[in-house]
Order: sequence, then C-alpha cells, then structure tokens
Amino acid sequence: MIFYFSGTGNSKWIAQEVAKGTEDVAVNIVDLLKTGENQIAAKTGETIGIVFPVYSWQAPEIVTKFVKTIKYDESNFIYAICTCGEEIGLTMEKLAKNIKIDSGYSIIMPNNYILGFDVDSEELEKMKIDYARTILPEIIENINKKERIFDLHTGKMCGFKSNVVWYFFNKFGRGTKAYKVEDSCVSCGLCEEICPTGCIKLIDGKPVWGEDCLVCLACLNYCPEKSIQYGNGTKNKGRYFFKE
Repeated sequence: MIFYFSGTGNSKWIAQEVAKGTEDVAVNIVDLLKTGENQIAAKTGETIGIVFPVYSWQAPEIVTKFVKTIKYDESNFIYAICTCGEEIGLTMEKLAKNIKIDSGYSIIMPNNYILGFDVDSEELEKMKIDYARTILPEIIENINKKERIFDLHTGKMCGFKSNVVWYFFNKFGRGTKAYKVEDSCVSCGLCEEICPTGCIKLIDGKPVWGEDCLVCLACLNYCPEKSIQYGNGTKNKGRYFFKE
C-alpha cells in the first residue's frame, strides 16, 4: 500500500506512478482520515510507501501524525519519497523518528510555494517533470527489489533549516489572518472542497479560514479565478498545480 499526501498534485502524481510500476495501490491520507481510519495494520511482509511534499524542511504535520498510526514489524519494507522545490534538509531523518524507513528518495518538482517565491517558468516546470519521469523507473525498480537506498537532496545547513526554520514556520507561518478573497470569487466552493484539514468554510458564498492550516496552498493555486490572496505578495504571482 502507498499512502500519500499532496497539496497541489506533485506528490499525488509520484504516488500514482509508483503504484503503477509496483502494481500497488495509492491511497490519499486525507481520504483515510475523513473516514475515521485511525490505525493501519500492515500485513506480514507487505511493502509500505509514504509519499509527501516537504514543508519548511520537514514532513507536513498531517503526514507525521498519520505514520504513527501504522502498525508494522521487521518483515515490512517501508520506503518514503518526498517531493521538494530544491532540497529537503533533515526531512527523512526527522520522519524516521516516527516510523521505520528502509529506503528514501527526494524528487525535485515544480514550485508551488508562492508565499516566498513565484512559480517556475513553464520551461522549468517541464524540465523538472521530465527529469522526474526519467528517474522514476529506477526508483520503482529499487522498490520492487526492496533495495535499501537513500537518494536525497539534503542541501546545506540542514540542522538549522529542519529545526530552527521549521520551528518558526510552525509557530508563526501557519496563521490564516493574511488570507483574503477578492470580488472576483464566483463562490464555486473548490477551496472548501480541496482543503485537506477542513480549515476553509464558505460563509455567504465566500471562503473563511479557520486555524488548522497546513499552508499547502491548494486554495490559492487551484482557485480558477485567482481570487484568493495571502497578504499583498501573491496577487502578481503565478499559480501552479500538477497537470498531466
């Protein structure tokens, strides 16, 4: 079984491609949590995959909490694949404190974090996705063989990024007061539908944010009218979500 979390589709695509190559099934962690599934029991000898994006040089909180519910033993081969804009710091090492990881990979994918950067150019987006396509067959082969390989883009100053920066991101960077919606909103409700934590509710036809935000930025990037903004810094930036 492959369990994945994805904000704007990069990790979902990776999970689905790996599922095809390993003849496995990719399951959305959010869907499991919505059904009230609070414990996963792996079968003896079963291979378990965890696929997720990197948020501020660690796994998203929803992933960290979920992997703690998986019951497994030494017969299970567990691999993790994380998607990132450039580097992952100590993401895999931190996740391994919550679940046994026998093999791990990071895959660079197009940027969606428009709070800090603009989206990649269309050319760069294509280059990143094309490169991911070229390396996935080898990753899939390694998984099928249960090879214990760690191929990770950790980058520099890993401890600082995955500890200090991550701490301040979680303490101060997940607030929702800066979200706002412009008059161009057509009340389609897509933002409410796709929010993984149910943080968004439509009130009088307009989205209102609660407190449990992961900063996955699905609401900004998927909004068909580009009506959702975060402060004043996103209005003139592009939007990204994975498209086949």
